[in-house]
Amino acid sequence: MKKLSYLLFTLLLTFSLTGAHAQNTGQLTGLVVDGKGEVLSYGTAALLNARDKAFLSGTAIDLEGTFKLKTPAAGKYFFRISAIGFASQDLPVFEVTSADFSKNFGKITLQQDAKVLKEVTVENLRPTVDVQPDKMVVSVEGTAMAAGSTAYEVLAKSPGVWVDQDGNIQLNGKAGVKVMIDGKLTYLDGKQLQTMLQVMPAENLKNLEIITNPSAKFDAEGTTGILNINLKKNTLAGLNGSVYGGYLFNKEHGGNAGGNVNLKQGKWSTSATADVASRPRLRSFKMDRTFITKEGELNRQSMAGGEDGRVFSPSVRLTSDYDLNKNHSVGATVGFAQSTADMLLTTRTQTTNGFTNTLNKDENKFSNATFNVHYAGKLDTLGTTLSADVDVVSIKDNGIGTFEVKDGTTATLLENVNPTQYQIYSAKVDFARPLPGIKGKLEVGSKASLVLSDNKIDFFTLGNGTRQPSALRTGDHFLFDENIYAAYVNFNMKLSANWSLQSGLRAEYTVSEGNSKSLNKTNSRDYVDLFPSVFLQQKISENYQLSYSYSRRINRPRYENLNPAVFLIDNDTEAQGNPFLKPAYTNSFQVTQTIKKTYNLVLGYSHTKDAISEVPVPDAVNRKTVFQQRNVENKALNATLVAPLTVSTKWNISNNVTLAYQNWRTPVNNLVVTNERVMFMAQTNHNVLLPGKFKLELSGGYQGPGSFNVYRTYASYWVDLAVKKSFLKDQFDVTLAATDIFRSRKMQGMSNVDGNTNEIDMYQYAQGVRLNLRYRFNKGEKFEMKRRNTNLDEVNRAGGN
Repeated sequence: MKKLSYLLFTLLLTFSLTGAHAQNTGQLTGLVVDGKGEVLSYGTAALLNARDKAFLSGTAIDLEGTFKLKTPAAGKYFFRISAIGFASQDLPVFEVTSADFSKNFGKITLQQDAKVLKEVTVENLRPTVDVQPDKMVVSVEGTAMAAGSTAYEVLAKSPGVWVDQDGNIQLNGKAGVKVMIDGKLTYLDGKQLQTMLQVMPAENLKNLEIITNPSAKFDAEGTTGILNINLKKNTLAGLNGSVYGGYLFNKEHGGNAGGNVNLKQGKWSTSATADVASRPRLRSFKMDRTFITKEGELNRQSMAGGEDGRVFSPSVRLTSDYDLNKNHSVGATVGFAQSTADMLLTTRTQTTNGFTNTLNKDENKFSNATFNVHYAGKLDTLGTTLSADVDVVSIKDNGIGTFEVKDGTTATLLENVNPTQYQIYSAKVDFARPLPGIKGKLEVGSKASLVLSDNKIDFFTLGNGTRQPSALRTGDHFLFDENIYAAYVNFNMKLSANWSLQSGLRAEYTVSEGNSKSLNKTNSRDYVDLFPSVFLQQKISENYQLSYSYSRRINRPRYENLNPAVFLIDNDTEAQGNPFLKPAYTNSFQVTQTIKKTYNLVLGYSHTKDAISEVPVPDAVNRKTVFQQRNVENKALNATLVAPLTVSTKWNISNNVTLAYQNWRTPVNNLVVTNERVMFMAQTNHNVLLPGKFKLELSGGYQGPGSFNVYRTYASYWVDLAVKKSFLKDQFDVTLAATDIFRSRKMQGMSNVDGNTNEIDMYQYAQGVRLNLRYRFNKGEKFEMKRRNTNLDEVNRAGGN
């Protein structure tokens, strides 16, 4: 009853805040499409004085094809709409009579430039990376590299993103990044987040948003920032969709197939997507370890091994929206994804006492079911909006593993059973209202979530046809409940002709309880946190702008990492939970310089207290390494340069360069290990239109030596190449791609704790060849589908979308 009271309180708080008296300020809006009626996701809308055609102001056309500009002073004006490859269009002159004047210019159609059509007879090249004031947007939809890939592979190649030795996602060399889908937090981390993203086909992605300094409107979870995956949205009326299929070879064979169908009839908009894939999951590795005992004795281990497995993953998603009228809509989304993995891990370890062989076989079944109902409403003609979402997520991750050790003539056979499940409930309300006179906007909202997790592991000894509870390993049954109640207020206004401000405050009340049945221990927590954010923008000239930002964020421990049980990886390696993990808090500062509205230089600093990171703890006595999540301290500086280049109408380039300094202080075995290094990262993406309607995509990246808690990582690089050709009036696409051409995308590094070292050399078989086919069909008129923005935050620490 207490939890329900908190939920009702946060919802009532939002509705009470939305009742505050405010008036509206004017706004000029419009939707830009091409000659086929498809949304243009780039270009500019310039506001000119009707008297002398002098440039007054302007804005970029966003990824949804819309532009928005605040109403200028009284006078007569007109818009000039432009986009590369299209003829510019001047809209009719209109007159502004008051500060509250607003006008929607409706759908504006740009026709392809006849001069450009003579030179380029294929589709126009669109920017791959678009830097906006509060985020970086990476285009995915329609790219050759996305064909046959997974969301995980696309994320791993995004600007500033790096995947560590355990597959965890980092941003600008820092851990703690959270992943959202259509503005909804996935509540997952670690292996379960990897599984979810590896199930999701990149074919269904529209773009990626990299948000390094989120505002108070976003959940405070994620000390490094947020990666938001936007899925494709229907833009056609009538019946339309696509079907696709692909083949993969990366030492072993794999493939995927799927499609989507969209139907728009009257007030109903319905879409369905389905995908099924069978992909190999391979890796090979070497580990060389040294242990120093108290007596100074040096022991060495040399391990070589590999993992060979296959993942079968079907998924389906159904969305339906109903327009109550032109200003209000309701809808629901149901999704289900599943993966079945059969993995075989073998290792051979050489020590001074001889050889030890281990065989680790895992059968894992993961399922993720989601349900969302939503409402979106426009309360007046000047931009006041209200939205609400209710989400229910059910995640199950069941694993059965057998572990066999052969040491000389001795053999040990163990089995572990590890069922895990999460139930997640969330409700939120968001309200936005323009403010009078000051050219500002007020946003308020609240959210309540409840997460119930159940993680159990049991060990058994197998032999002579019997299965007995193990006397060597103790299992555990760990229950964890977490409630988060949040409310926020966000305010932005234009201070002057050259200055604008956005500031916000988010409050989150967390109540959690962890219960270890086997240890008979309960760990309860109850705390309130405030998370301020400030964004200040300065326009120095038309070709030079500055923005300054600050935010405070939190990273709560993942549910599975709070389980104190010991998990067996191989005979010399274990992973152990830590029920005493504390939340991590980060203060981030960022300065962004924008030059000629094209080039961006981002400078950032962050300090994280109690950062959560996996630490290898050497056990010199037993000659083992135990991996455990621990609280460490991290300070980071980074500078990122985004420099797009247009070589010609047939060739554009997106370039991103990052220089990052990391300073880690990690407590291990009564020591504090300090590790610092400057890391260089660079990425380039080339899009080239070739004769014969061929499109070439070439991308490459370099990751220099870096640091991550006690690890010092080595340099690596990669090069991918893809060619795409369209047939049948551009309805049928054929894509051939080669990934990691030089077999160079390796994970290499070494940890050193008081002379105890662990050197890793691992390759996950990123080198491969893909062939993909896609056919698109449609029958109906064009229309603009309403956009939803749901926001779940707890799944990222559990395991599903």
